[in-house]
Amino acid sequence: MDELTKIYDKIYRYCFYKVRNSAAAEDITQETFLRYFAQNMKISRGEDMAYLYTITKNLCTDYFRKKRSEELPEDYPTEEFSEKSDTKIAVRAALEMLEERQKEIILLRYLSGLSVNETAETMGISRFAAYRLERAALAEMKKYLKGALRYEY
Repeated sequence: MDELTKIYDKIYRYCFYKVRNSAAAEDITQETFLRYFAQNMKISRGEDMAYLYTITKNLCTDYFRKKRSEELPEDYPTEEFSEKSDTKIAVRAALEMLEERQKEIILLRYLSGLSVNETAETMGISRFAAYRLERAALAEMKKYLKGALRYEY
């Protein structure tokens, strides 16, 4: 049961980052598991994790199709900005400037903690392609962050 809680939390975090709304992320996460358990009785690492992330990604896409109008996310932090939150903002901005596939691989690898194999399977690409895509995305983010830090001071 503890393993299921960890998997649930990973799917929720991935979903929350995609939709930026805690209630919608919770609904999508629950729907992901309902759809998964309608077909499977247990979760194991590997193919099952890739399948869970595929369901989640598709449900997030459906969420945005239904919600065409742009509105501010309800979950912006209200805490005072510190150096740490400035870094988070810069990293989020760097992530947002990536193309969709690059953004997806960074979310799967670093936010969800999937292995290269699991990420490649989730995205439907080879391990080598996943590795190249991840390296390119990290290089783009690094270039963006270096430029952003240069103009900050």
